[in-house]
Amino acid sequence: MSILKPFNKLPSLNSASILLVENEEQFQQSLAEAIVKDTDFTVNVRLAKYLPLPIENEETRPRIDLVVFIINLTSELSLKSTETSLKYLDPAYFLGKVCFMVTSARVSSVPVERLDAVRKLAAFNHSALLFAEDQTPDGVTMAADRLKTILKVSAGHVPMATALYLSSLTQCTQCTVPTDIDQPSFN
Repeated sequence: MSILKPFNKLPSLNSASILLVENEEQFQQSLAEAIVKDTDFTVNVRLAKYLPLPIENEETRPRIDLVVFIINLTSELSLKSTETSLKYLDPAYFLGKVCFMVTSARVSSVPVERLDAVRKLAAFNHSALLFAEDQTPDGVTMAADRLKTILKVSAGHVPMATALYLSSLTQCTQCTVPTDIDQPSFN
């Protein structure tokens, strides 16, 4: 059991690595395929069901520039798995190198408390909260494009922008809910 650290390896020139963590692996594969399409830099996509990552591959594993936790709101297990995995990340990852991506937010059977729990989780960890449509190819492509933009900054490919700066920007602009969902208060 090892804690994943963001700065234990040197970055690679003109490349970036993203780790997609999803317990149920429903959206993960299609998102990974969309991320590697049409990029102007090399993207290494790693997939995991949960953290910690196995120790035996630690030497050959590239530096992970962005960790994305994919949470399916229709599954309580998805949220619990994410909460458990968070303790295996070094605190330095929460400086702009972690984001949460929520799927199935428009499903009417999703308990409001679960959406509130995800919002609180993102706010507590000062991380971006993105909503994605996982049922359509256009939704998957849009989610991949958003992640590639964040990945570029997290990997240091955008001049004059750092992951910490991105974290402060995405905290305000990306933590919004689709307009057709009521927003309960955090109080």
